[in-house]
Amino acid sequence: MRKSYFEGIAAGVYIGIGGAVFLACDNRYLGAVFFTVALLSICITGMQLFTGKVGMIVTAHTRADVVSLFGCLLGNLTGTLVCALIARVGVPHLRERSLAVAGGRMEAFVGPADLVRVLFAGILCGILMYTAVWAYKQKNTVWGILFCVPVFILSGFEHSIADMFYMFFAGTFAPAQYFTPRVFLFLLLVVLGNSIGGMLIPFVAGLGVGKKKDNG
Repeated sequence: MRKSYFEGIAAGVYIGIGGAVFLACDNRYLGAVFFTVALLSICITGMQLFTGKVGMIVTAHTRADVVSLFGCLLGNLTGTLVCALIARVGVPHLRERSLAVAGGRMEAFVGPADLVRVLFAGILCGILMYTAVWAYKQKNTVWGILFCVPVFILSGFEHSIADMFYMFFAGTFAPAQYFTPRVFLFLLLVVLGNSIGGMLIPFVAGLGVGKKKDNG
């Protein structure tokens, strides 16, 4: 778990940097493309990102794998918080945009129907993140990253680790608004959605793999 936690911190910092460049871009399409620097850096350096790792639990789910996944998530959370604190000092001119992004998410999170909407937006993002990381690891290509990441951003899907950064960054300017049970519930739903989405494709694919016949 120790390894997963600290590599998770590094991945969280990378996601925070991706979130910062997205906030810095006036053009949302350009921002979505540049956000890919986060997942590219994570994959190239071998750091651990929860949304890319959770789908792998379908085929490798020992107790150690589950503990490692939990450590990775805690590390990602810590990393986004660290990056938010650094960004608070390093790029304070992004203050208004961070408040706008985080505020927009919470303003649209007001009723029971929004619980389902956020969950399902997280599922759709989880599918794309699993695909991007699987393509990098299994096919040795970055094309999945270069397309899947902009697609989830432009489609309005929810990425739990990126949302952590936006909430933490906004919270460094307005802590009373963004360090609340309501924000925690929002992030918890996105984590759950990303988890379901990340596991969905390998689970469905696994259903088509028949058991080997015992020839003995």
